[in-house]
Order: sequence, then C-alpha cells, then structure tokens
Amino acid sequence: MQLDSKLPHVGTTIFSIMSRMAAESNAINLSQGFPDFNAPRELLDAVTEAMLSGQNQYAPQNGVEELRVAIAKKSEAIYGANLDKDQEITVSSGASEAIFNAVTAVIHPGDEAILFDPAYDCYEPAIRLAGGVAKRIPLKFPSYDYDWDQVRDTLSPKTRLIMINSPHNPTGKILRDQDIEALTTIVRDHDCVLISDEVYEHIVFDGEPHRSFLKYPELRERSFVISSFGKTY
Repeated sequence: MQLDSKLPHVGTTIFSIMSRMAAESNAINLSQGFPDFNAPRELLDAVTEAMLSGQNQYAPQNGVEELRVAIAKKSEAIYGANLDKDQEITVSSGASEAIFNAVTAVIHPGDEAILFDPAYDCYEPAIRLAGGVAKRIPLKFPSYDYDWDQVRDTLSPKTRLIMINSPHNPTGKILRDQDIEALTTIVRDHDCVLISDEVYEHIVFDGEPHRSFLKYPELRERSFVISSFGKTY
C-alpha cells in the first residue's frame, strides 16, 4: 500500500542525518543534546519509587496537578508570573508536541506565520500541516540580530502567528530589551499570536538575563510560552 505524504518536500531531519554520520564515523555527536553522563541516582530512585507506588495511570489531559502547581511556583519565583495552574499551564510529551499543538490550535488554512532563520525544523511542517504559509526572515549575520523593519514589511492581514526562539538554537542569540520593545510595539498594532520557544531558558551566559515573555504582560497575554524539562533537568 502506497501512502502519499502530506509533507512531500520535507526530507529526513538533519538531526537523524548527523546522528547517523556521527555513529558511522565514531565521532562526537554535537547535533543533539545527548549528555555523556547518566541521570543522578536520586532522580532514578525517585522515578522508580513513583512507578512502584502505582503512579502509572493516565494523567489528566493538562498534566498532573502537583506538577502544574510546581511549574506555577517556579514561573512566579523566576519571572514574577502568577499563572493559573488550571487555565494557563499544560504539560505535554515534550516541547515539540507543545509547539505542534500551539501551531495547529491557531493556524487555519491560508494563515501566515513568521519564522526567523535558522529555525528549528519542526516549525514549518506544523504550519504547513495546518494549512498555513511560513514567511521566513533571516537573522542578520554575524550578530544574528532581528530585523524588525523586515518583520513590519512582512506583516499582512493574513499574519496570524510570529514564532520566536530565545535563547536561539543553534546560534545562541538572546532577545535584548530593544527586541522586546520592538516586538511589543508590533503586536500592539497588529493582532497576532506569539509562540515563544524558551526551551533553553536556563542556558544563558555572561550575566545576561533570560527575557521570558511571561515577564511582559502585553506579550504574555497573546503568547504560548514553551519550556522543556529535557534541556534543563
């Protein structure tokens, strides 16, 4: 039986290609975040204890309440964001699923979404599967700055979504205060949704703060903020 792909122009992910090449060459694999050490024994013991105590049933659709409470406390402690554990926090099976869910929730056929290149390779396929059109804007080499004038020129009545990744993968670029100000002005004048991919929120150097959208009320109210256990813990 032959199945026709909904994404015929999307080939094998670069992560799979580089991982295969690293294995074939017995080389260090820098394509993905594979730690070269095991998880802490305390964590392994805690997971084992939870499984042995019978915590193996289907979770609530938006995640286990105890976990959502912990996420809310962390968000308030770090970003000053008072999140409703029932209405504003959802636990997914990884950040990529959360991104897919957010994209497909807001993009309808014909809608446009703005991405910044280089972009994580799951962004555009999700947009296309939802019937949307990706509008790609390159970050300016060599500093990988955002070109907010080009963003304004790219906006149209069809623009439904802007996707931001900070700290950025793979460049390490982080949003600065002037970026937050520019983006806030743009969305104030153009009613669109934001997806803020913040999975590297705790990997920031040189004393710089991570500028989460949770800290800025005008951005927060129109944003899906994506975080990840895998990149931090």
